[in-house]
Amino acid sequence: MQQTIKADTGWRIWWKLTRPHTLTAAFAPVFLGTMIALTYGKIHFPLFFAMLIASVLIQMATNMFNEYYDFKRGLDTEQSIGIGGTIVRNGVKPKTVINLAFLLYGISVLIGIYICMETSWMLAVVGIVSMMIGYFYTGGPYPIAYTPFGELFSGVVMGMLLILIAFYIQTDTVTTEAVLLSIPSMLLVGGIMLANNIRDIEEDTKGGRKTLAILVGRSSAVTILMLFFIVSYGWIVALIIFGKLTPWALLIFLSVRKPINAISVFRKHVQPLEVMPAMKNTAVTNTLFGLLLGLGILIGHIL
Repeated sequence: MQQTIKADTGWRIWWKLTRPHTLTAAFAPVFLGTMIALTYGKIHFPLFFAMLIASVLIQMATNMFNEYYDFKRGLDTEQSIGIGGTIVRNGVKPKTVINLAFLLYGISVLIGIYICMETSWMLAVVGIVSMMIGYFYTGGPYPIAYTPFGELFSGVVMGMLLILIAFYIQTDTVTTEAVLLSIPSMLLVGGIMLANNIRDIEEDTKGGRKTLAILVGRSSAVTILMLFFIVSYGWIVALIIFGKLTPWALLIFLSVRKPINAISVFRKHVQPLEVMPAMKNTAVTNTLFGLLLGLGILIGHIL
């Protein structure tokens, strides 16, 4: 059954182009990395905000590259669910979308120069690699998003790496503790991409993609997503048991209904529009988990 989706107008066109439900994947890790750094000393707030803005801009640009290249490859139509739709529904020129993406990358580079000047130019290499991965996620002759490695690359870069960079610019080092605390974020950000691929499994199959969800099948992909959630929460419990975190980190369980609801919806429904609540709950899980864990670390540090 074909689903009719209305075109957006005004500012909503550009807001949806950023795919706002994915932007939490940029915010939560930066916040968490900074809260971990707080236990080592004072926070340099200009660097925190610079890192946060640059990360969000890079995520926005990555989404725009996605919009542009999926259109170019004929994967996006007016009926496609979960896309910005600026090109296929709102008539925005593809060139405008790709130019806007590169503009956001340019602004991110300027912010990155400031961060490097205040910390280390070694971060320039890390930043360039991250931006290249963002571009080649859907751009280039062999897009990462068309392979089974999309969850891995997005989780490592937008989850683990963001936490470690946010931590490094505050402390000038990377510790084992920071790495351990970045594992759940890596899984949850990867989970956002996996949820997206579960929703789009039929269209992606037609488009020739070979995503993880396609290779293992829908049911197994939902099970893998569930395991991502279970390991993320269990990981924090283990760190508490081994004395790496205070019990305040258990605040993360205030968010546990979101992943439960996400898995429930994916099990009960198949149509892309019907599973959109599961997509939202997966993204919200990442946000709440990062915020609550960061808050738990902050409270444990203060007390």
